[in-house]
Parts: sequence; C-alpha cells; structure tokens
Amino acid sequence: MNDSQDKIVAIVPAAGIGSRMGAEIPKQYLQIGERPILGLTLEILLSHPGISEVIVALHPEDSFFNSLSQSSHPKLRAVIGGAERADSVLACLNHLSDDCWALVHDAARPCLTHGDIDKLIASRECFPQGAILAAPVRDTMKRGNADGTIKETVCREQLWHALTPQLFPAKELQVNLEQALTIGANITDEASAMEWAGVAPGLVIGRADNIKITHPDDLVLAGLFLGSTANLGR
Repeated sequence: MNDSQDKIVAIVPAAGIGSRMGAEIPKQYLQIGERPILGLTLEILLSHPGISEVIVALHPEDSFFNSLSQSSHPKLRAVIGGAERADSVLACLNHLSDDCWALVHDAARPCLTHGDIDKLIASRECFPQGAILAAPVRDTMKRGNADGTIKETVCREQLWHALTPQLFPAKELQVNLEQALTIGANITDEASAMEWAGVAPGLVIGRADNIKITHPDDLVLAGLFLGSTANLGR
C-alpha cells in the first residue's frame, strides 16, 4: 500500500435520536459518570495513533456537539448526517478525497479499546477486502413467534454478533452503499453493503465488553466496563 491507501479515517454516525432510550436528549449525549457517551467514543478514536482523522455525522439541529471537549480537536471534522445510519456514513465518505480506509464505529460504543482497533487494522493483511470486529455467539439461540413464544432453537455454530468498528476501503464502501441504497436494499451496517456487492468481509474477534448502548440498563453496564481495571490500559 502507498501512504494514501494506508491512511485510516474513522467515521462516526451520530445523527440519530436513540428513541429506545426514552431520554429527553439524543442517547449519544447521555452521560456515563460525568462524561457524555459520544465524548468517550471520540476520545478513544482521536487518541489512536493509527487514525489520521475522525469524521462525525451530526443531526442538522444538533445543539449538544459543540459542548464536547473533543469538538475542537484538530483531527476531528463534523458533517451533517442523514435520516438513517447508512445515509450518515455515506455523508462522511463523500467528504473524503484520498483513497484511504474507512473505519466506521457506532457513536454509542464507548467501551472500544485501542487493542481491538489494532487487531482490526492488522487484519488487512489477511482480509484486504475489509473486516469487522465480531463476537462468537455463546448462548443458546431461539427464534420466536409473533405471540412471544419460542418457534425453534437455532444452531449457534458459525453465528457471530456483529460489532464495530468495521474497516473497509473507503471508495469501495462508498460505491456499494450508494448503489445498495439506490435500489432500496436492506443495509443495517457497512458489512451488509459489502456483502450485497458480493464481498465476503473478514471476522475479527473483538472484546465482549464492546457493547452498544441501546437501553437504560446499558449505561450502568458500560460504566462498570469503563471503570474496570481491564480497561485502564486500553
């Protein structure tokens, strides 16, 4: 790879409102201890030496971002996002001029570690098509019926929980997202856009404490993870 192709830009879609949290403010601005979730997420990305720039996609009426201590960081750029996650990721990709790698991470995953970022970046040697952090399914899996009863037990072999970051060549991801969205494909993450285009992304085992904050109980759990000694050297 040349220097441009080796460059890594982190992308953080943060234009959502997080309605499932039932909070009065977007969930990415809720606090863990005295620190906003988005601030914690941006801090770990901005402080990684392998990431040259961080682009965050915001809601057009966001009134909270400028209060973050990270908002004026020289490596950080903010753009206006879209209605869905894929729209926000694409908005960030459209601001890239270099032929680089895009490392896309959820705004509400503040427990990410530098170690997991290192593993994902190193995986380019094995997975030049791109890869994602993921966790093997450990529990028995059930498929349910509409009435809340169990329909069947699903074999968990080769099943994975998709995590973030997800790392792909930026131009390829941009093209695949644009084309998939144009035809109305169901794109739930960056890997699904690449899969839609016939690419088989790699799976890199990530830490189980890299949780996404979706419900109120997750705030407490994330606080425990961030305060644990296992995360002190992250």
